[in-house]
Amino acid sequence: MFCVKIVAQVKLLPASAHDADALAATLRACNRAANAASEVAFDRDLKRRNGLQEAVYHRIKADFDLGAQAAVRTIKKVCDAYATLKANLKAGNLVPEGGRRRMRAESRPVRFRVGAAQPYDDRMLTWNLDERRVSIWRVAGRLKGMAFVCSPEAMKLLASRKGESDLVMRDGMFFLTATVDVPEAAPYEPTGFLGVDLGIVNIATTSDGRIMSGRQVNRYRKRQRDLRTTLQKKRTKSATRRLKSIRRRESRYATQRNHIIAKKLVHTAERTLRGIGLEDLSGIRQRVTARKDQRARLHSWAFAQLGAFVEYKARRAGVPVVHVDPRNTSRQCSECWHTHRSNRIGQARFVCRSCGVVLHADHNGSRNIAHRADAVWQRGAVNRPSTA
Repeated sequence: MFCVKIVAQVKLLPASAHDADALAATLRACNRAANAASEVAFDRDLKRRNGLQEAVYHRIKADFDLGAQAAVRTIKKVCDAYATLKANLKAGNLVPEGGRRRMRAESRPVRFRVGAAQPYDDRMLTWNLDERRVSIWRVAGRLKGMAFVCSPEAMKLLASRKGESDLVMRDGMFFLTATVDVPEAAPYEPTGFLGVDLGIVNIATTSDGRIMSGRQVNRYRKRQRDLRTTLQKKRTKSATRRLKSIRRRESRYATQRNHIIAKKLVHTAERTLRGIGLEDLSGIRQRVTARKDQRARLHSWAFAQLGAFVEYKARRAGVPVVHVDPRNTSRQCSECWHTHRSNRIGQARFVCRSCGVVLHADHNGSRNIAHRADAVWQRGAVNRPSTA
């Protein structure tokens, strides 16, 4: 049985300022140790766990006052960071070879922020879900009975938790995040596909004609952008702190909106026994030429995050998801298939030059996506495993 990885988050409630300071000191010590191990890994090319652990284990344990298991987890964190860097270089995520960003990444060791997350395994962290308390290791000694709060959904997920959890500090607050494997629902044979067109003005438009407008989102983001511009001109410490707070708030807002939209799309498809057709938007920012007033919106909205949310929610519900080629979906008529750039006469208006059909441009595009998704599904029927 395949599983979907879901992140459950809880907020720790230190009983005193002393406990909070001890947790912060623990993160500082672990990340200083990680930076020391990273320098050795870079200088001596020890990117694998066994080789690096043999070289730095006793040193970081003694110099940074870490426990045995904390030292092992810190070394593994360093190795994982180098493995991620290698994968990004191979995938071309750090621009082509010879680029400034790539040269900078390859020419120096990986660095960890003072408050970067630290992994904890079951020897360092013990959960008591009935009392909603944890026993957690710190450099100052183990702290037992620290309370935490979380949502009812997170409590259900934590009941099946296995493996590591991460201690995270944000804005002076401490959180534990645990990755939980949730079994996928049995997939069904779809009766059709719900096409979804993603855009800037309208975040998502379905082939049923439902438009999830981005007007409210764009107004909010414009206010935040104007506020950032004002604060950046001040160039004071308080303005810098305010800018950081605004950035995090806007990120949380975008994540919440993407969750809401993804949930609606999956629920609609599941209720009507259809699959979901999405555009393959890989490299969309490099392929699309936007007007100057649209560039900020194009490059700041998390389209990849919305697609990822739709996929994992669909897998939990057993809804098939198909990605299709996005080329000409906005220029092709969804009735007669005539394709020409003059068919789309405006941002929201589509008029076919061949058959004369008039549609909302995004609705026409989502219908094309639905047709293409159905064609892809039918072509892949021979190689597809049987569905329930």
